[in-house]
Amino acid sequence: MLAAGVVAPLRGDYSKMQVQPLTTHIIFDEALARAREGDVTREVACRLIGAREGYELDSLLTSAAGLRNKLKGRRITYSKKVFIPLTNLCRDYCGYCTFRKDPGQPGARTMTPDEVLAVAEAGGRLGCKEALFSLGDRPEAIFPEMRETLAGLGHRTTLSYLAEMCERVLNETGLLPHANPGLMGRKDLETLRRFNPSMGLMLESTSDRLLLRGFAHDNAPDKPPSLRLKTIEEAGRLKIPFTTGILIGIGETLDERVDALFAIKELHERYGHIQEVIVQNFRAKPEIPMRNHPEPSQMDHARTIAVARLVLREMNVQAPPNLSDDRYPFLIRAGINDWGGISPLTPDFINPEKPWPHIERLAQRTADEGFELAERLSVYPELVWRDEFGDDGIRARVRSLADTSGYARSLQGTPR
Repeated sequence: MLAAGVVAPLRGDYSKMQVQPLTTHIIFDEALARAREGDVTREVACRLIGAREGYELDSLLTSAAGLRNKLKGRRITYSKKVFIPLTNLCRDYCGYCTFRKDPGQPGARTMTPDEVLAVAEAGGRLGCKEALFSLGDRPEAIFPEMRETLAGLGHRTTLSYLAEMCERVLNETGLLPHANPGLMGRKDLETLRRFNPSMGLMLESTSDRLLLRGFAHDNAPDKPPSLRLKTIEEAGRLKIPFTTGILIGIGETLDERVDALFAIKELHERYGHIQEVIVQNFRAKPEIPMRNHPEPSQMDHARTIAVARLVLREMNVQAPPNLSDDRYPFLIRAGINDWGGISPLTPDFINPEKPWPHIERLAQRTADEGFELAERLSVYPELVWRDEFGDDGIRARVRSLADTSGYARSLQGTPR
């Protein structure tokens, strides 16, 4: 059953998806007062995420930024990395994605080991410390071409090939792999944990409605929220430093955004492993099915980040600067404390039309807001020196790149 006020679109007619606020009886000032005292219930968060432009939004942002300053100080972090799109073949057909391809489509490719290592080595020469692997979900499940490619590489599954390349990048280039391969079972996580100091999977949303006909995930077998939450939970049981987040503006309601934030918070409270929560905004592109779907406004993005900060408290909240074009300093005012990965070498392969800001420019814009830009590793500073997180075999590798506070040793606060 659809949430009240939400229209189910016909297939391909994504323009009819509307984000509706939750009806709640609590007044804004009461909700904000409770949030400032740390009493952020679902009802409080649902009222705050509906903040109206003007007094309500200004008050919300001030409270979120103040909490960030209290808990995180005046430092905004980033990771200097290369992006390695191991394969863009994918069995999911999400309405907002330009990354995924079918075999034979222009741009469809799977990188060879030599190509992977060449990118990692080039990144190392530029001072990068992380190699972020992005790839489609289980393409071999539906594409015989991918099964043939994998067989030629000596593998049966994409995740097996990923594990080999993570191991080689770690051992042959010194960069720290960070894999974002989609759904993973426990055995996959155990294998990848040996070569990845950290890993990630975007939750995106906890809304099952998005799986319905005509919605963003209607032909995406790897996007049921229960499956993604299970992967995140398994990573927690294995004490893998983990990145997740929500994708806003893809047809979810405002209260469903809150539900996703609380699901993430609950898993972190149970396992302590979610080192970063991304609040990513949908951007329309002419070649996607959702090309006519409205993008979240700056106000909408800002109030969602602010509520994420108030709900998640001391957890690290990130938003990518390139997806907000040149307006990205507003993300600091909303309560983030991390910019995510920035590459001096490779583009954002998921959003190739949105270039990264130069690190020097990012540092200046951050300083203009009264903050210091500081480089971190793929493992956040608060987890670097905790022995229970990560694999014993690579913990020393991570720490060799860190200072005593857990930040990147050579570039702390002084990006190249």
